[in-house]
Amino acid sequence: MKNILTYRGIAPDLDSTAFIAHTAIISGDVKIGKNSGIWYGCVLRGDVTKITIGENTNIQDNTVLHGTRPHHAQNKTGAEGAPVIVGNHVTIGHNAIIHACIIEDYSFIGMGSIIMDLARVEQFGMLAAGAVLTPGKIVKSGQIWAGNPAKYFRDMTQTEKDYIKISANNYAELAREYK
Repeated sequence: MKNILTYRGIAPDLDSTAFIAHTAIISGDVKIGKNSGIWYGCVLRGDVTKITIGENTNIQDNTVLHGTRPHHAQNKTGAEGAPVIVGNHVTIGHNAIIHACIIEDYSFIGMGSIIMDLARVEQFGMLAAGAVLTPGKIVKSGQIWAGNPAKYFRDMTQTEKDYIKISANNYAELAREYK
């Protein structure tokens, strides 16, 4: 049974083509786009602010997504707080923690990585497995960041950029098969 929960009268908005694993928990103000996959053990908690997932994006097993509430003193969030916004054709590897950040289209987030409040991964940016992107840091388009704390490692090759598209497409196909 899927755990899709309404919170404060707001129900998740899940596209009918999205695959939601039966052990995923999705609550509150969460929107998931076409052909995206939310895999086993994921938690998407849209209780303090919104979470938006684009199209053909995969959120792999045991990943947690959560935002920061409005008017948070430490993070200086405004009236909307710091939502989680994940673009189209994004791959987020197993066991990632995605908190109050923006991940743009065609990004790749490695397994076990952590992205913290008000950080951003730009289009075709990559965060290596196990990396910790600290608050407010920006992975620029075409860059790989690695380490704890994450730092610029090197520019991506065209082959690596092409792989991001392949990964997203492979997971979209897998989600269709599971559905």
